[in-house]
Amino acid sequence: MPRPRHPFLATLALILGGVAIGTTEFVTMGLLPQIADGVSVGIPEAGHTISAYAAGVVVGAPLIAALGATLPRKGLLLALMVAFVVGNVLSAVAPSYETLFGARFVAGLPHGAFFGVGALVAVDLAPPGRSGRAVGRMMLGLPIANVLGVPGATWLGQHAGWRSAYWLVTVLGLATVALLAATVPHLPGDRSRTVRAELGALRNLQVVLTLAVGAVGFGGMFAMYSYIAPTVTEVTGLPQSAVPVFLLVFGAAGVVGNLVAGRMGDWSVLRSVVIGMVGVGASLAVFALVAPYAVPALVVLAMTSLLTAVLVINLQLRLMQVAGPAQTLAAAGNHAALNLANALGAWLGGAVIAAGFGYTAPSWVGVALAGLGLVVLAVSVRVHQRDTGRTLHRRAPATP
Repeated sequence: MPRPRHPFLATLALILGGVAIGTTEFVTMGLLPQIADGVSVGIPEAGHTISAYAAGVVVGAPLIAALGATLPRKGLLLALMVAFVVGNVLSAVAPSYETLFGARFVAGLPHGAFFGVGALVAVDLAPPGRSGRAVGRMMLGLPIANVLGVPGATWLGQHAGWRSAYWLVTVLGLATVALLAATVPHLPGDRSRTVRAELGALRNLQVVLTLAVGAVGFGGMFAMYSYIAPTVTEVTGLPQSAVPVFLLVFGAAGVVGNLVAGRMGDWSVLRSVVIGMVGVGASLAVFALVAPYAVPALVVLAMTSLLTAVLVINLQLRLMQVAGPAQTLAAAGNHAALNLANALGAWLGGAVIAAGFGYTAPSWVGVALAGLGLVVLAVSVRVHQRDTGRTLHRRAPATP
């Protein structure tokens, strides 16, 4: 790949895109009560707009990745971010619950493919042996969104109406388009990466198992975090103004987690996935117990965020290891799987709340989902050991 004149700015463009995407994905959770009031539905039903966004990611990531595998990566990134802007404009002007539901689906379509293609570009820009750290840096956009974008957009939505949050995301998306256009170098499409070759990755058992770990196990975090706003106000007993603080702490811990996760991936990807999955399940159980107490709840929420970052980054690296030539689909497929987890977690969390089990019940649902993810992960580890005859130690992938 041609070296950009300003590699820092090229990386910054990818990070800014992640900030925009992370803000729109998570701000709905922070403004769920306001959105419910604004479109005249209950909180559990409003939570389904979170699932609609996730469903857009699940549909868009593999489809766009497979169809766009031969396209120039810079052009594809620009097209994805333009589509993202359109989806958020539609969200901001949606006049009803039904139209908001559809707009959130549209906004989610470019999500997975952007991160998938962006991860490949980041690895191409990185020195040999630094793939894990390169992907970790590129993925910093998500935790930075939770530190700055989500709390800021939540505060704005609380004071200027929930639609203003989606207008803010639109501005971030437009800024990303400009920075990508100015800094990321042109790279011709790779004609060898056909749709058939990309989809062939789905015949790889380790690809399927790794996707399943994310799709099931990661749903636990979303079951809890989708309803963090009413949990803070109804269970912890804090005022609405405390919600952005919880979101900020979650995001700050995620930034640390991304940096740690990249180094852990350069040490051992599969071991890091195991550590992340076990840690997320344990932290969700503890959160359910300490949710009524503000300081312990904040501390455990931070640990959940850090461990989540370890899991996500290393699932991304694991897929890039085992996918062979189907790098684009593998990298994007991780985000499809994680947003399938988002849809599953948000839906199950809303279901137990609607059934009258209270706002800590989604955390226990999360523990169960993490446990199922561990079962799938155990199968993946067993297959890995059988096929390689080696321990869990395996370094991050070289530049694809």
